[in-house]
Amino acid sequence: MTKVLIADDEKHVREAIKLLADWEGHGINEILEAGDGQAAVEIITEESPLIVMTDMRMPRMDGTKLLEWIKANRPEMKTIVISGYDDFELVRHAIRNGGLDYILKPVDPDALNEALAKAVEAIRLEELQNSLSTRKNMELNRMKPHYADKLLTDLISGHGSKEELARQLREEFGLPESITGCSAAVISTAQLDQELLDKFQSLQQLLYFTLTNICNEVLLSGQKGIAFHNLRNIEEIVLLIWDETMPLQATLEEIRNGIDLTLHRQIHIGAGTRQPFPAGAAATYQEAHQALWQRNAGEPSGWLHTGTPQPQKPLRLDSHEESFRMAALSGSMDQISSAVDGWMDQVRMLGRVTPAELTQWNAEWDWMLKQWMDRKADPASPGPDKDALLELPRSLPMDAQGRLSYPLWKAQYEGRLTAASRILTQQHSRENHIIHDIARYLENHYAEDISLQDMAARFFLSREYISRRFKQEFGVNISDFLASVRIEKAKLLLLNPQLRISQVAEMVGYQDEKYFSKVFKKQEGRTPNEYRKEQSSR
Repeated sequence: MTKVLIADDEKHVREAIKLLADWEGHGINEILEAGDGQAAVEIITEESPLIVMTDMRMPRMDGTKLLEWIKANRPEMKTIVISGYDDFELVRHAIRNGGLDYILKPVDPDALNEALAKAVEAIRLEELQNSLSTRKNMELNRMKPHYADKLLTDLISGHGSKEELARQLREEFGLPESITGCSAAVISTAQLDQELLDKFQSLQQLLYFTLTNICNEVLLSGQKGIAFHNLRNIEEIVLLIWDETMPLQATLEEIRNGIDLTLHRQIHIGAGTRQPFPAGAAATYQEAHQALWQRNAGEPSGWLHTGTPQPQKPLRLDSHEESFRMAALSGSMDQISSAVDGWMDQVRMLGRVTPAELTQWNAEWDWMLKQWMDRKADPASPGPDKDALLELPRSLPMDAQGRLSYPLWKAQYEGRLTAASRILTQQHSRENHIIHDIARYLENHYAEDISLQDMAARFFLSREYISRRFKQEFGVNISDFLASVRIEKAKLLLLNPQLRISQVAEMVGYQDEKYFSKVFKKQEGRTPNEYRKEQSSR
């Protein structure tokens, strides 16, 4: 079982950390506390916790001295810094002394639990696979990743001085001085299947950490290269490989086998050509990235992808928009399935489908569905929960071998259209309900002075929307509808000979008897007085 030590001179901070962390979920059974660094050293000596969470500013011995002591005396411990100071030097000091993460106060529960998960996972991996050969490599594997990741991300992105970045990497993380060239390789979690992504849904950083760790176990053990998380494309793990003693494919195959052993997934890898280091790091990365995203996702074999094929004529999803929309509005699963089949048949005719195209079509889906929702909904009225569409799977339709699965793809598209159908139906039902509520209100308050603006304010809708939807539903505008209701009521009142015409007009909402007579004659073809005489003679 795992022990954790919390070192902070503020008791309320220690209590907050104890309350926010999911200790049981991380397999931690004992929580120790220390009010300063000196007390923490004494507890570490006696209790040997595997994880230490420390503040940076404490009496007697502060966090910087405590981290130094842990590095010198208990380097196997995982340390997490929780500090109220966003200070680059403090972050740098924490990284240099083995800090696994740096969390700012007030403590965010997600950040805290993510750091704990990373620490627990690091302990588990070290217990299972302790294959790193040097202490320097161990420190690289445990360090706070963002500092190294930032330097390496800038290197492959072409930001900053390449020589200066390389110098910092040599000084801070021990990259060999002898590197003259490198090849980049790219792994993308965006091309993993939904089942695996669901397992890491609440701990995406753990997935990146696991993949990076597996890669570095192969690369760092023989100083072959380094793997890191691309901060400009967070779904990518990038490898820079400078070793020339082993073929690039053999190194990448060893990494791929390690991932398959740990995650039970056969991943795809894009690779670039060897370029001068550090000047060509960005160029070889771009080659690797393009090779991975322009690969034929339907190809039954081949996992290592190099080069970029000639682009094919793009197929636009919006060319099928009307078919999709009508299928959604029909509410028929047969129509929805048929519309999706029509799209799939056209895609199959391409002969090659790339992950980049799948991603583009997903983006077109998002745009298309938004247009449907905006087209139907009135911006002044609360509509159904359109965010329900966002609950649909966001992954690419890949199987466990990283290949395009047409059955899974079809299920995803059918799911999107079914969700759209549900929302469009809800909108239509709600719109009809409100418009009929307005009609009932007019029928019950016909004698009052009612304007379109009054209706808009009462029902929290825009005047334009009410006017348009009312005409669509009843075939007449609101003023004509109200006039019809008033005249029908007036016809009943005219049967009473004791009521004067002016009284009838006022009782149905007309203050002007002449205007009432004009409206009555327009609708009935005769004046109110003529109508009364006709009825009395029967």
